[in-house]
Amino acid sequence: MAPKKTPKGKSGFFGVRMKPSGSWGVEFSDAGRHWWIGTYPSAHEAARAYDVAVWRAERPRSHLNFPEIESRAEAEMLVPQGINMKEITTKKKKSSVVVSAGETDEEAMARFAREHPEYVQAEMEYYWKGEAEQKKGPKKEDEAGPSTVIPIECSSEEDWEDFSEEEEEEGCDDPTKEEFWE
Repeated sequence: MAPKKTPKGKSGFFGVRMKPSGSWGVEFSDAGRHWWIGTYPSAHEAARAYDVAVWRAERPRSHLNFPEIESRAEAEMLVPQGINMKEITTKKKKSSVVVSAGETDEEAMARFAREHPEYVQAEMEYYWKGEAEQKKGPKKEDEAGPSTVIPIECSSEEDWEDFSEEEEEEGCDDPTKEEFWE
């Protein structure tokens, strides 16, 4: 059975569709991956860019919009602005760890880490972010919490005039004054 070919859309070309802006967008699929080629001012130019992607992927000539083109070099020369293939990522695949017979959990996790380094990186960044936030300390509104001690200096007797004599205790709390030592 021949590989499935992208159907020609309203543009009349494979992989080319009109965007709401009036320009022409080019998409290309190969080996289960989806690529965005770019946007072009005409459907014809967009179709030429699609053909360059077909040549690069070494797909059959039947997938070309312009099968009369003889080589990849000729196809690339016909797209002066070139193409910039960017992979379109779809929904993230959920990965799971399958433990093989005779394999320990630790061995399975190590294998998973080798096969999927992006998950390990994402997990490390998540924990690094949490640690960085903990090291920053409390937020500004929490800085003067109940454990904060604010020193108050006793400057003169005038500060204490408002207190009644009944509340006044004998002696002095200031070790720099002689009364304290009596």
